[in-house]
Order: sequence, then C-alpha cells, then structure tokens
Amino acid sequence: MEIDVLTIFAEQFEVLKSGIIGKALEAGLFEVRVHDIRAYSANKHKKCDDAPFGGGAGMVMTAQPIHDAIASVDPNHECLRVYMSPRGSVLRQDTVREFAERDRLLLLCGSYEGVDQRVIDLDIDLEISVGDYILTGGELPALILINAAARYIPGVLGSIESLDEESFSDGLLEYPQYTRPQTFLDRTVPEVLLNGNHKEIIKFRHDEQLKITRKNRPDLYRKYMRKKNAR
Repeated sequence: MEIDVLTIFAEQFEVLKSGIIGKALEAGLFEVRVHDIRAYSANKHKKCDDAPFGGGAGMVMTAQPIHDAIASVDPNHECLRVYMSPRGSVLRQDTVREFAERDRLLLLCGSYEGVDQRVIDLDIDLEISVGDYILTGGELPALILINAAARYIPGVLGSIESLDEESFSDGLLEYPQYTRPQTFLDRTVPEVLLNGNHKEIIKFRHDEQLKITRKNRPDLYRKYMRKKNAR
C-alpha cells in the first residue's frame, strides 16, 4: 500500500517513525509520502488561505495549491482521494478494512475553517470523519486512518489473531484481558481463565463482551442483538 498525505503541517507526521508503524515503514511493508501543500502555491508568499466569501470567522484554504498538489501527486487518479473532514462519513472498522485493501490512498488534511468546496467537488472521492468533534486540522484524523488501516497489512502485526479477537471484529467491544501476576492488590484473575477449559473461556469472554458493549456502547449492543435475532 502507498499513502500520499497532503498537508501544510508535515512535521506532525514524524510520529509515524515510532512504534509498530515505524518498524513497518522501515521494513517497507507500506509507504507514506507527506507532501507540503505550500510548495504548490502560486502565491509569491506561498499563501494557502484567504477570507471566506459571504463573511464569517476564520480563513479557508484556497483551491489552487490543493488542486495542483493533487494533480502532481496523483495525475491519473489512481488513488482513492479522501478528505479528512468533520462533516464526512464516520470512520468504521469495515471502512478501515476497505482502505487497507487499496493499493493507493491520498489523504487531504484541511486546516482553519476547511478547504474551498470547489476542490472537494473537483478532486475528492470521499470525505471521512473520525468522530463528532472538531479538531484544528485533518492531520490527527489522517494519522488515525493510517494507523488503523496499516494494522491490516500483512506483516505489520506480530499475530493475525490480534485482528480477529479485538474490539469491533464481531460487532462487540473486546473482552477484558489479564496477565501475570495472578493476584494484584487483592484482585484476582477470574478462575475460568486459569482452568484450561477452552470452551468455558470462550463463553466467559463472549459474556463479558456483551456486558461491556451493553454498558459502554448500547448502540452497538442493539445492532448486534438485532442481527443475532434475525438469523
């Protein structure tokens, strides 16, 4: 997979050099190329924003440098072009899997009050949000998308089972995890996890998934139960 990122704050992507993602990039399992939108500005001062028509607070990123950056990076429209936007479709695990299956992604990170609508109409395939809140720019959402999608690239994670048994893999949140020591501050690991009975362990973990999902994400719990009852 190849991911091109367009931003005016390229330094924020230095974090990709650390941890599991950094090791995967160093090993060549996938590639991320970060492009500075300012380099494509026709303005002599490399300005990339201006006041919005119709008035209003803040500034809007201008179309020209973004359009030219996209045309340069993806001239034949081989990428799925994604604008990280709070008004986009919310990023879900199934969407993450679809992104991971793509050969190329282009992620546009807006700033200030957003980008000129014309560049979205002309150049963008999809708008994606990471939640119902506002950030100062699209860089953190882009990093979230990259991190989430990269986990599905073969070799990035040490064990493929990590994908099969985590939150959202079956529509429920993940069950509690425990490790040594067996007792910590008078709290003991549930006995069922110590008896070696695989069938009982599976049942215990599923019951815990239902309990946690019902408490923390009742929307997911209702969806899961509707799907289960419809079978």
